[in-house]
Order: sequence, then C-alpha cells, then structure tokens
Amino acid sequence: MKVLTVVTHPRKDSLTFTIADCFVQGLKEAGHETEVLDLYRSDFNPVLWEKDEPDWSANRQHYSSEVEREMKRMQEHDALAFVFPLWWWSMPAMLKGYIDRVWNWGFAYGPGKLHHERVLWLSLAGAPIERFEKRHYDQMMSHYFNVGLADYCGIPNSKFELLYETIKPQPGYMEAWMNRAYNLGLNYARH
Repeated sequence: MKVLTVVTHPRKDSLTFTIADCFVQGLKEAGHETEVLDLYRSDFNPVLWEKDEPDWSANRQHYSSEVEREMKRMQEHDALAFVFPLWWWSMPAMLKGYIDRVWNWGFAYGPGKLHHERVLWLSLAGAPIERFEKRHYDQMMSHYFNVGLADYCGIPNSKFELLYETIKPQPGYMEAWMNRAYNLGLNYARH
C-alpha cells in the first residue's frame, strides 16, 4: 500500500517528528511505501483565497496550481496518515488549512469523494487522559476526525489515536509512545 504521511509541526526536532519517524519505520517494515509531506517545510500556504473557493455552479472545479498539485499527490496514494500535535482539541492551523484547501468540493466531498482505503490521525496531547475524559473531548475528537472528516469524504476506515502527557513525560512514556507509533505503522493495514 502507498501511504501519504503528512507531518505538521514547526520544529523538526520535535516529539511529533520522532513519533512520525517511528510510524514510518513500522510502515516500511510491513512492506508499505510512504511519502512524508512536512507541511511547514514544504512552503504550503494554509490560507484559502478566492481562487480555491468552490464554484458551486460549475461541473468541474478549477483550483490554484498549489492545490491541484496536492490533490495529485493525494491521488498517487492508497491511504493517508496525519501526525500532529493537538492544539485546542484539534489540529494546528497549518493542517486545518491543508484540509480546507486540498480536501475541497468535487475532490473530497460533494460530487467527488476521496478514494483512500484508510486514514490514521495520530496526535500528541500535552494533557493527561483524565482531562479529555472529564468533558468527553476524547469522544468529540474521535467523532470529528473519524466521521466529520473521513467518513464524510468517503474514507471507510479511520482511526484517531491520541498519545497523552507529552509535555512532561513520566519515565517509560517515550519508549511506549515510540513503540505505539511503530506498531501503528506495522499494523496500519489492519486498523
């Protein structure tokens, strides 16, 4: 399987990139191909301007060359993975802008849907699990990523995975996260 792995973090030396590297190692060990797209270093512009607004009356959409290029990149892969820090119970603005611009009308929703078999949303959260369970944020986010995004855009298999307490890790946490990420890659086709 060809997996597009999109990593979103402003620092290359971040835990997010360490986790992404472990995930990619697992993918490769399982025999998958992957392309890593680093949104920050790709110079992707997350701001949606007029040229990327859908033309609701047109049969065929025409978007900016940057968006068309990213759509083509997505079409070359069977599956997707996103690795990112959790900010304000969601994804960073850079990744949200990628979704806004690239997962556009006629390509990802509306008359056209995404062709990808599966998607993994692997996010790193600073807070402990109790903070998420207290207000049901964990359920809300799982619903948002798995149903609001993936299912709405035609992806039948979606998994939202959170790694907790990543700001001040306890002993053994780092190894556990790295193993979890590696195993998510290794077993990617089975989730």
